[in-house]
Amino acid sequence: MSSRRRTREVVLQILYGMDLSGLRHVQAISDYEREFSLHGFETDDFMMDLIRGVQEHRDEIDTLITDASENWRVDRMSLVDRNIIRMGIYEMLYSVDIPLKVAINEAVELAKRFGSGESASFINGILDRISRNSDVVESGDSGEAK
Repeated sequence: MSSRRRTREVVLQILYGMDLSGLRHVQAISDYEREFSLHGFETDDFMMDLIRGVQEHRDEIDTLITDASENWRVDRMSLVDRNIIRMGIYEMLYSVDIPLKVAINEAVELAKRFGSGESASFINGILDRISRNSDVVESGDSGEAK
């Protein structure tokens, strides 16, 4: 498993905890590290960028999710699904070093591992709809926001 995929798994767990508890990222990371002892896993810039980025852009991201999901409100989605979607959208819009297709694929892989039986197709559909209906363009090998 790639180190970035492992990082995404940890970020998903931290975002899940933040969503459930209402904690800010600094406290949530501290609690996670204390609870799970992250044996040999170090917080890095990629991890911190994902956590802070999703938190800072959460309202905008949730609006995109609402606009792209048919008959689903964000607050009615499972905690796992909505946090995978939030992370995927953040990577699509703000992570210039991550290609658009990679951001979507990584989200789908997280959904296969942590979501329900329908999560992967549900998440793929929403992220694909957002990628087609927003100002996100794939430029060469990097996903960049206009």
